[in-house]
This record gives sequence, structure tokens and C-alpha cells, in this order.
Amino acid sequence: MTEHELLRIIAFLERVRVPFQQHIPVAEEDATWNMLLFLVKSHLTGTPVAISALASVSKVPVATALRRIHALIERGDIVKKSISTTGKRFRLEPSEALLESFVRYARSIKLLLAETFGFKSKADSEEDYYFGGSYFAAQIIPPPRLIESLFSGQREIKFLLNDDNYFLSMRNMWSDFRSNMSSGRSFDLRKLPQLHERVIENARRSESEYDIVAINAPWLGEAVKKGLVIPLDSHIKQASISPLDFHPSVWSMGSWRGEQYGVPIYCTIELLAVRKDLFERDKIDAPATFDKTIAAATHFHTPEKGQYGIAWNGGRGMPIASTFMFLMGCCGESILRIPKSSLSHGVDEARGEQLRPQIDSEAGLHVLSYLHELLAVSPPDILEMDWDRRTTSFLSGQTALAYCWTVRAARFETDVSSAVKRKVNYLPQPRGPGGASNNPIGGFLLCIPANLPEERIELAFEAIAWMTSPEAMKANVQNGFPVAPRFSVSADPEAAATSPIVSIVDRLAKRNMLKAWPRPPVPEYLSLEAILGEEIHSALRGEASDRGALKAAQEKADKIMRAAGYY
Repeated sequence: MTEHELLRIIAFLERVRVPFQQHIPVAEEDATWNMLLFLVKSHLTGTPVAISALASVSKVPVATALRRIHALIERGDIVKKSISTTGKRFRLEPSEALLESFVRYARSIKLLLAETFGFKSKADSEEDYYFGGSYFAAQIIPPPRLIESLFSGQREIKFLLNDDNYFLSMRNMWSDFRSNMSSGRSFDLRKLPQLHERVIENARRSESEYDIVAINAPWLGEAVKKGLVIPLDSHIKQASISPLDFHPSVWSMGSWRGEQYGVPIYCTIELLAVRKDLFERDKIDAPATFDKTIAAATHFHTPEKGQYGIAWNGGRGMPIASTFMFLMGCCGESILRIPKSSLSHGVDEARGEQLRPQIDSEAGLHVLSYLHELLAVSPPDILEMDWDRRTTSFLSGQTALAYCWTVRAARFETDVSSAVKRKVNYLPQPRGPGGASNNPIGGFLLCIPANLPEERIELAFEAIAWMTSPEAMKANVQNGFPVAPRFSVSADPEAAATSPIVSIVDRLAKRNMLKAWPRPPVPEYLSLEAILGEEIHSALRGEASDRGALKAAQEKADKIMRAAGYY
């Protein structure tokens, strides 16, 4: 449960108590109830609470309120945090135990309401339902045909999506028990490897099980080559979706050789997150190079205190492969010989020798050297760390720096358990030797399976157009997901105010610092990724020399690309 949903539940609890006080003459104010709701809400919004402010919301005499507050402090439900060097001034916060109890209470309330309104069976989980807000129904009205289909008993639209916090939130909004436009069962959320497997399995069926599938951006070349998805250009024109409102580097993720096969539902940028409170305390400048990143991580690396320098994706397979490719980009090179003049254009235009691997290179050596240095200032399980684990490592306060996708970094500010809330600076990727800050862009494309029956295509695209509209994307940004790929959303003051990530991503996009080529979306991408995931990991485990690992990866990758007939 994110703090956004928790805040909505608190607002509901506050409102539902008002009629009781208005219409029951003998009702007395519950000072503890009033104060604890206020205290938890203030904690979630980052508002400091003084003892006088807490007493004022109790709605009982001040002396009575103060007695209650001191009793709660003595019980350990409320903790005092000093805000002055003398210790005479302090703020009040809910204890960790109280917060955990309140979250359990909020979950119980959510389940009870879902059962009351008939949207929950005994077998359902609390996480299958979302306590939505009226903002969604009031501001984002689905197309009439979509509403008619959803409410006329026709087949529900079915989605195959990635199992991440963005798509979970999107599922929540669709299956919000207050709108009931679709049930959670219409959403099949799978981790990346399983998502790819399911996309392939679904393509083998005579008729697609799903109306809409999410394709990881680097998979597009394979999806087009294998005929897994249909081109959407004619539907895009009819729906008046303006490609010009999308960052060009993001919109191009869905295009292949002049045709658009997917509409970006979100973009995510891999940035460097740093603890600004620690950096300011120790007067350390924000790192802009590999060397300065190592220096900063070394400064904060104190394993004896359970504090580590930096978290990154070091796990075998996909995690370390992505890390290697991203850092190659910061050294100014791709793993393929794409000409420098073409780096801002689609990799789909590359031909022949341009697609020959260049893994065994000076840039590759620089990256492996950097990774060895990072190993020394990272958590002990770094070579098993994936996207979820590195997010948790930084979110819990275990590390002072972390490479992180912005879609996951949203949790730093919204997760109820975050220890780094409002303590993070988001920086462009540090540059490597001879390189620049080339910030990798990723994300997912909403596509329509090639084996979807013709009569279901139009409705599926209407759903895509609605979900990628500026209004829907703005709602997602305000709901804690600062990953909207539209200029109009990034420029919206309300959207920009929700997270510092919105402005930094917009700034990098306008400076042409967002790059998709570090993970070239060629049809053979997954094979190249698998090779890097094994060979680079073997070098970091000490089972192969850096030169040996790069040479082995180069030879295997060259065999794959040669077999594909590129040269």
C-alpha cells in the first residue's frame, strides 16, 4: 500500500465520522482518534507536528489533550524528535509500531468496504482492490464506446503487463471498487522473463488471449520480426494522438523502420540517486564522473555500521547485462558499432557492419574496471542484486547512492516504509572515460497482438488511447509515478510539483541526454543480453579475467549477429 492510497483512506475515515458527530447529540469527541489520524496524515505528507498543533486538533480542552498526548508518548505510540541543538524544541511523529498497526487497520477498512459493496469474494486478496479517489472518475472520462462495452456485458478487455509498481497502479485504477470498470482478473502481471515467454506463447495461439500486451522497449525488433504485434499508424491518426507531444526519444521506442507498433505507456530513466542529507552534511559535491562516484561511495561505505556505499544491478543475467550496456553508453559507446552520427536515430536503421558487436573494446575494459571498484563499496550481496533488491537497499537507508530506474525510484517518496523520503537528489548518470552523461531510457509500449480478432482491435486501441492520454498520464504522475513521456504533462505545474523526478527527466530530454541505444532493440537483443549476463558476471566473480570475459562475449555475440545475416 502506498501513501497515496493510505491518505485517501484517512480522508474517508475523517469524512465518515462527521455525520456521526452532527446527528448523534450524545456523541463525544474521541481525542485520541482525532490526534492519531492527524499525526499519521502529517507524517505521510512530511508536515512537522508540534505538541500545540496536535492538541488543537483533538477537539477537547487543552489540558485533556495534553494528558492524552503525554500518555501516548509514555506508551511509545508517539515519539519526540529534536529539531534544535538544545533539545528544547521537538516535533512529534508516530512510532514505527503505530504506523504498522495503522496500515493494518487501513487494509482491514479497505477489505471491509470492498466486501460491503460486493467487489470482493472471500478468496480475493486486499491487494486486488484499490481505494481510489474521485479525481479519476471526475477528470478522466473514458471514451463512450469503451464505457458502453464495459457496462453492456461484453467481454472485458484483457491485459498482459509487466509486474511492476506502475502497472500495478494502473490495474488498481481500472479495478477500483468505486468504479468497477474492470476486475483485477482482467490483468495478467508477470515478471520480465515470464512476460516475454507469455507474449511468445500467446502469439502461437489461433486467437489472442489478450487484447493489449506490454512490450519491453528493447524487445520491439524481435516483436516486429516475428510478427507478434500489428502496426498502429492508421489507428493513431484516427485517435488524434499527437506524436509531437511525446519526447522524440520516447516515441521512437515504439517505431520500427517507419511504422509505429506501440504507444509508450511510460518511460523510465536510469539515474543516480544520492542521499542529499548525507552529502550536504559532509559537504560532498554531487558525483559527475565514474571516479567521483567511487570516491563518494567510498566515503560513505562503513560496513561495520551496516552502511554501504552504493547499490546497483549486479545480479547474473539481465541485471548485470543492463548495467554493462548502460555504463558502456556513459563511455560513449554501444555494444554494437552504431555510427556516432546515428546514435540519435533509431537502431532499426543500422545495417551490415554497423551491427557488428564491439564488446571487446577499451570502453568495455573501462566499464569492467569501474564495476570492480564498485564491488568494493557495495553491499555484500551485490552480485545477486536485481531491480527490486537495489531499490529496497536504498529505500531502507542501507546505501548512500544507488543507480535506479525512475519508475522504481518513485517508491523513495511514496512508500510508507521509506527511510529516505524527501532526502534524495536525482542526478544524471556519471560519465565514464571519454564519454558523456548518456542516460538510458526504458519503458513499455502498449501493443495489439497480431492474432487479435479484427472485431476487437478498435476497442483495444480506444483503451490504449485513453490510458496514454495526457489526462490519464497526469493522474498517474499525481498518484506517485513521475514517468509521463508527454511534454504537456511534464510542463504541467501540478504534475511537476509532485516529484523532483518529473523536472529532471524533462530537463534531460530537452537537452537530448536520454538515449535508447545503450540497449539496442535489435531482434537478437535477448540473446546478446544473455551472453553479457553470463560473461560479465563471471569476470566480477573472479572466474575469468576481464580481457577473457570480454573476448568470450565478443565471440559469442559475433556468432549470433553473423548467423542473423547482418554481415
